[in-house]
Amino acid sequence: MKFYNKYFSIILFFLFTVSVTLISCDDTLTIDNVDNKIIPASNVSFANNIYPVLQVKCAFTGCHAGSSPAGGIDLTTYANVTANPNVVFPRKPELSSLVWAIENTAGVPEMPPRYSGIVLTQNQIQGIKTWIKEGALNN
Repeated sequence: MKFYNKYFSIILFFLFTVSVTLISCDDTLTIDNVDNKIIPASNVSFANNIYPVLQVKCAFTGCHAGSSPAGGIDLTTYANVTANPNVVFPRKPELSSLVWAIENTAGVPEMPPRYSGIVLTQNQIQGIKTWIKEGALNN
């Protein structure tokens, strides 16, 4: 019986530790945790900085994802984001329609649309421009 109690205690401790670890590892992307993450002024990473912004603010069903993405522009993966050089022109943010849309310039419709209630922060806009200027790398 003593062995059983010791074995049970070890298993219980292990399950408790695993449960606490899993609960504390929430990787869910939300507007709040994306907006609270500052994109650096240089060495911008697609995976760490740009992709989360696109996923939360652009690439969801009804916008730039799904079987019929808005404007035919799918922003769900790096390959899709960079597939069209008119959308993302590496090293030339001023020639990238993605930048025109997020800055509401060059006659391109504003993205995200004002009526959506979704807004890119100035840091996110600058981060996207910097990522493009640095070559729009898959980093």
